[in-house]
This record gives sequence, C-alpha cells and structure tokens, in this order.
Amino acid sequence: MNEEYDVIVLGTGLTECILSGIMSVKGKKVLHMDRNSYYGAESASITPLEDLYKRFSLPGAPPESMGKGRDWNVDLIPKFLMANGQLVRMLLITQVTRYLDFKVIEGSFVYKKGSIYKVPSTETEALASSLMGLFEKRRFRKFLVFVANFDENDPKTMEGVDPNKTTMRDVFKKFDLGQDVIDFTGHSLALYRTDEYLDLPCMDSLNRIKLYSESLARYGKSPYLYPLYGLGELPQGFARLSAIYGGTYMLNKPIEEIVMEDGKVVGVKSEGEIARCKQLICDPSYLMDRTTKVGQVIRVICIMSHPIKNTSDANSCQIIIPQNQVNRKHDIYVCMISYTHNVAAQGKYVAIVSTTVETDNPEMEVKPAMDLLEPVEQKFVSISDQYAPTDMGAESQIFMSRTYDATTHFETTCDDIKDIYKRMTGTEFDFAEMERKKNDIFGDAADQ
Repeated sequence: MNEEYDVIVLGTGLTECILSGIMSVKGKKVLHMDRNSYYGAESASITPLEDLYKRFSLPGAPPESMGKGRDWNVDLIPKFLMANGQLVRMLLITQVTRYLDFKVIEGSFVYKKGSIYKVPSTETEALASSLMGLFEKRRFRKFLVFVANFDENDPKTMEGVDPNKTTMRDVFKKFDLGQDVIDFTGHSLALYRTDEYLDLPCMDSLNRIKLYSESLARYGKSPYLYPLYGLGELPQGFARLSAIYGGTYMLNKPIEEIVMEDGKVVGVKSEGEIARCKQLICDPSYLMDRTTKVGQVIRVICIMSHPIKNTSDANSCQIIIPQNQVNRKHDIYVCMISYTHNVAAQGKYVAIVSTTVETDNPEMEVKPAMDLLEPVEQKFVSISDQYAPTDMGAESQIFMSRTYDATTHFETTCDDIKDIYKRMTGTEFDFAEMERKKNDIFGDAADQ
C-alpha cells in the first residue's frame, strides 16, 4: 500500500465506483478503499435478511415466514434507472451491462385524491386515462405532440415558445391544462420533486418530458429499469471495470487520516501505512468537516406478501404522490420490486417509501404512502441527513460526492459525477472517454 497513486477513492458507493472506473479507463493509477466489508456504502443492497434486521437494530431473527435469508437483497436507497437516461448510457459505453441483467418496471402510477392511476405517457394511454375528462384529454394530447416535435434549433416547432425565456407555467397556460394535469405532468413525467420549475424557463422541463417519453418508447411498460439482485450490483459492476484497468480495491480498511500538506491532499493513512495520491474522491462520511447539511430524507422499507392494490397486481411499480395532493412542498415516492427481481423470498414484495423531510414528525409525513401498502409485515425506517461538499477541491484536490437524494432515479447522481469529473480534470465530461478498449479475461473468455 505504500505506493504513489494518481487518485485514491474512499467509499464504494455508486458515484465513487463510476468515477474510479472512469479514471482507470483514462489511464490513471487508482486505489479504492472502503471501511466496510461490502461494496455499495450508502447505495448497497443488504443480504442476508438477518443483516438488515441487525442494521436497523431489530431484536431477534426474521420470522420463518420470510423464507431464506440469502434470498433477500434489500436496497438501502430506492432508485430506478431511466431507460434512456445518463446511467444507462454509462453502463452501455463501458460495457458494464454484461455483468448485469435488467428488468423493466411494470408500471408508473400517480396519486390523485386518495386513489392511484396509471401515468398516461402516450397519446393512446392519455385518451383512455380516467385521470382527465374528454376535453382535457384532447388538450393534453396536443401538448404531448408539441413536446415530441419540439426542437430548440428549429423555430417552426416552437409555436411561439422561447425555450430560454417562456416559463413552464406559461406553456401549460398556452395548452389550457388544468391543475391535476399540470401536477402529473410536472411530477410524474418531468419528475420534479417541487413546484419551483413552473416559474423557470421551460427548456429543462421539455427535455425531461422528452427523456421520459423516449425511455418509455424503448421497452413499453414504463421508462424504468431495475437490475436483478438489487442496486448493489451497479457499484460492483463499475468496480470490476476499474479492476480490469489496473485499479486496486481494498475493503474493510479503516481510514485513520487524510494526510494534507500546505492545504493539499497528499495521501491516506490506513493501518499505519500511507498511500500517497495527487487527488482524492470520497463520500461525505469520510470528511464530515468539509460538508454542510442540506436536508434530510426519510426512507421506509416495507416487506409485504402482496402487490400494491390498484396496480393490476404488478410485480414492480413506482407511485408518485405529487406534493399538491397532500399539502406538502416535496413529492412522496414509492418504489416497489419483488421476488421476480431476485431481491426477496418467493411471493414477497419490497416497497420503499421516501421523501424529503419537512417537519419534526417524518413518519406522519409518509402516511399517505404507507396507507397504500397495507398490510405491511415488517418495516425498517431510516432518517438520513443529506450532505453537500463545502470544499469544491480547487485547492485541496479533494472531491466529495453529494448524499443520495429522494428522487427515484439516477439522473441527479449522474449530474454529480459529471460535476466532480469537471472539477477534477478541468474539462467537460465526455461519454466517449468512458469507452472501454480492454477485455475482461474472465467474463469475455467465457462469452466466446
């Protein structure tokens, strides 16, 4: 370990593993360490089930009705992948897809006045949806056609909308869309967590709705994908990529000190040895004094023996409860997966409820979502502080990731990766640079 590295990475969360993969592919000498004995840090999938009980300090062992402990891989952070999003692009370019199998999430639903409805995202579905009356459907269909054809470089497609000036509120007015339709468009298609987007230029909103539609078009049932055996497979896939390019991995390594000289990182001390480096990447837990708390997220993992009511018995789905519907500032999300994804024992379902904390009684805040899941066999509640770096790394060469937020997809995580990349290298992130040139001796020989 007493060696010189270009980059040392601390923590094997998804953000850190993707960055160590990218840096390794770029030819950097990378050392990646984690104080835990497992991959994934905050974005791990916990197995066996006994470990989840221990992690949440529940007394006793799981009951026999839960089946075999090893059949469980329970995510700590609930997220899906947008089929046409940035993370899928990263997986494809690096060929990390060959280590993973994905399933399409069966449906996306939205909450309105106590009931849930399928999110209409194609013209056909919009016309059949019971979310809207007949005239509203026609107006919504016109809006969807406008978004699909919208091209910021072709004024003919803009119909008088200036993407950098016209607000999204004005675009909704232009198509005379009612409040309920605005709610599910902004929160279930554009996937905003609050209503701040309404008074901002509409470009970002239109691109988000396009991303949703294009992701949906790839596989049909919903725009979301999920890896078999849980999200913990993602960081491991990128860790393997880094290893192929000479990256060194060490789990179970206590980090004793981050060594600084003249305000700049020069190494990491572990078990009495110092590994030297030019740059350091880490999650906030390794350097709390260079972070600031930016909020809290509550997540409730619920184990059930039944699918969620009114979802046509889907084995997997997402439900969005727009904040307006429950008098909040932030949406509440439900991600549900099941035994069909190899994350639970036969016949079992795992639903994870999450939202940004707004009061001093977070469990009451998620009650509208919990009511949709009854009966729940076992729940695991976590309230996590969210951190962002106060040190952007220009002087210190320390680059810290942000804590995972309450969104149910990885787009914000990918934005963080691109931001760290730019701060580390001084150049914009380029997907093409991730393209891998080397083969994986073990995996690829077997593929021949």
